[in-house]
Amino acid sequence: MKRSIAQLEKDYRCLAQNLGQIGFIVQGSVFERKKGPGSRYQWTWKNKNQKTQSLTLTEKEYQWLRHAIANERALKKTLKKMRQISEQVFTGAIER
Repeated sequence: MKRSIAQLEKDYRCLAQNLGQIGFIVQGSVFERKKGPGSRYQWTWKNKNQKTQSLTLTEKEYQWLRHAIANERALKKTLKKMRQISEQVFTGAIER
């Protein structure tokens, strides 16, 4: 079913509004290591040169980063949907 440009624009604005609700964002991954000596929490990410870096975390840092990474993923998912809608609007506009 093809949606109208007006409906697509409404959906797009709703997604754009959701972007303002996303909290802090961070790239990378966090994980909890098995019990043993030292910290159990680790964060890895790619630096500006695309080299993998790693940092040992406290549990509080781990929880904060876990949430921020989830926000980053939600942001990417929302932007993907916004791009898809933009392409549909463009395609619909040039077909007229």
